[in-house]
Amino acid sequence: MRFSQSFLDEVRDRLPISEVVGTRVTWDKRKTNTSRGDWWACCPFHGEKTPSFHCEDKKGRYHCFGCGVSGDHFRFLTELDGMSFPEAVERVASMAGIALPAPDPEAEKRERQRATLYDVAEAAAKFFETQLQLQPGAAARAYLRDRGLTPQTIGKFRLGYAPGSRNALKEHLAQGGATKEQIEACGLVVHGDDIAVSYDRFRDRIIFPIEDAQGRVIAFGGRAMSADVPAKYLNSPEGPLFHKSDVLYNFRRARQTTARGGTLVAVEGYMDVIALDQAGFSNAVAPLGTALTESQLAKIWRVANEPVLCFDGDQAGLRAAYRSLDLALPELKPGKSVRFALLPDGKDPDDLIKADGAAAFDAVLAQARSAADLLWLRETGGKSFDTPERRAQLESALREAAGRIGDESVRRHYSQDMRERANAFFGVPSARGNDGAFGGKGRTSGKLPRGRIAVSERLSRSRIVAPRTLKGVVPLREAALLSAVMCHPDLIGEHFDAFTALELESAELAALRGAILEAHAETGARDRETLLAHAACTSHAGAIEAVDNAIRRARLWVFTGEAAFDDARHAFDQALRLHARARGLSRELRAAEAALAEDPTETNYNRLVSVQGQVRREHGLDALIEGFGLSSGRPVKSF
Repeated sequence: MRFSQSFLDEVRDRLPISEVVGTRVTWDKRKTNTSRGDWWACCPFHGEKTPSFHCEDKKGRYHCFGCGVSGDHFRFLTELDGMSFPEAVERVASMAGIALPAPDPEAEKRERQRATLYDVAEAAAKFFETQLQLQPGAAARAYLRDRGLTPQTIGKFRLGYAPGSRNALKEHLAQGGATKEQIEACGLVVHGDDIAVSYDRFRDRIIFPIEDAQGRVIAFGGRAMSADVPAKYLNSPEGPLFHKSDVLYNFRRARQTTARGGTLVAVEGYMDVIALDQAGFSNAVAPLGTALTESQLAKIWRVANEPVLCFDGDQAGLRAAYRSLDLALPELKPGKSVRFALLPDGKDPDDLIKADGAAAFDAVLAQARSAADLLWLRETGGKSFDTPERRAQLESALREAAGRIGDESVRRHYSQDMRERANAFFGVPSARGNDGAFGGKGRTSGKLPRGRIAVSERLSRSRIVAPRTLKGVVPLREAALLSAVMCHPDLIGEHFDAFTALELESAELAALRGAILEAHAETGARDRETLLAHAACTSHAGAIEAVDNAIRRARLWVFTGEAAFDDARHAFDQALRLHARARGLSRELRAAEAALAEDPTETNYNRLVSVQGQVRREHGLDALIEGFGLSSGRPVKSF
């Protein structure tokens, strides 16, 4: 059933969110302030002994400062209990005493039919599981054992075996009461006007049950045991339960893992997902034998703001990554992007983990490239730009790609980023002097002289992207961000998600950030004195003093209580962008250095110099304080 936004808003407004959450948690009496509608408990999404799960009736939202989960009435039930969205709406509406909209008889009839099909699909899954353990499934069991899967993993993913018979499943389901129409609707048999007698679709195949977001079996994938079969992998056809372009394998488990912290990783196949799960990566999903679709990407973005798309390390994998980039570009939004992890050439996640262990895959994820980096790689990798025409062609391709981004703000930043990269790229001195920006004729794919690599490495080491620090104090940009929030607590409400997700180099400031969030949640403070008087902040007096000293020495008056709120908001926005940019550049610089060290080609050299150019232009601290503090000479008064 579909619900109007006004109906959903009415349900949320009628029932305090604490009444929904309170059915599953025990409120902490010491931290909870019932008169203000502020509630605290140990998080039901991850194990903890100290309450860090906050529920705020006024905003109708919950947030855990430990694992990062957050949401409204309905999301709490869908994420914690695995309910479907309609089920969650029905539950909350019932608690609020609100009647559901008038039902649609035809829609109800379709739902009843679908419910019966779920039963048939579940019966088929149990049949396949049983067959795997019987004598006909011996070869399939041996294959799975050779692939390194444990009995626990096989059971967890409900792997099965379809015997070679043309009617074993069909007869089993019919004996259980399933009708011919139901078996056909589930896609379990091949049938049609030109087929006299229907027969089992899956024969002599290892079976991978495919579940929906609620954990119900809706379809199957089958891997052929025989090498002679035309289709190595076979999926169920489209039907009432199954729409391949909307479904992701293992989405339910991965969503639950992501809700407890971390991001979501999309890989290419069933076995990749299963091997990763067995190695401890329970946050992986896979499309079903085709390239990632727009609908699947939208589903991924609903649970992870910056998922990692992981591709095999060969040319086919790189082409798939480029297709996914084209799919993502038009849909990029502020705070919504993708990163791309490219595996070593010739290996998939399963191969990599078997050869080098889980740490190797962790390293691949840590080196995941931004969408902007992959776009640049696609347009420049392995190409020569030794003529004005080719350089103009590069600029045109970059403009066209950035122009496909729908969001105006993201499109503007991409255009600027690509322009800066191109300017730095075209400005690289030639190895032969002044005979071209890209090393003269035919040099873009050749190996670099060792002397040039050494110069590049020295230059790289001389440029640091991490926030500049004043001697003996905390990173200044991080100090500025926290100072602004302490002096203007209303910034927390305006930038809650960005502030809670902020990457902080200083462990002391990260701890202070947590204390600020806790104090603000409990007091609703709108001034520095009230906020810092809270017990959570008083225990971080040393970090607060270090922040104050850093801001005072740098004379960054706009991040203090002396600044008007609008000025502080503008400065805070700018500092957030600069901080995110600097962290991204730091990752790009490390990746470029590693690529050049491993493969000293002109292309990798140019990439490194391009990143170095961006580092020089960024001038982390100088960009932060320009027009605010030192350049104006305005003194900072005491706090």
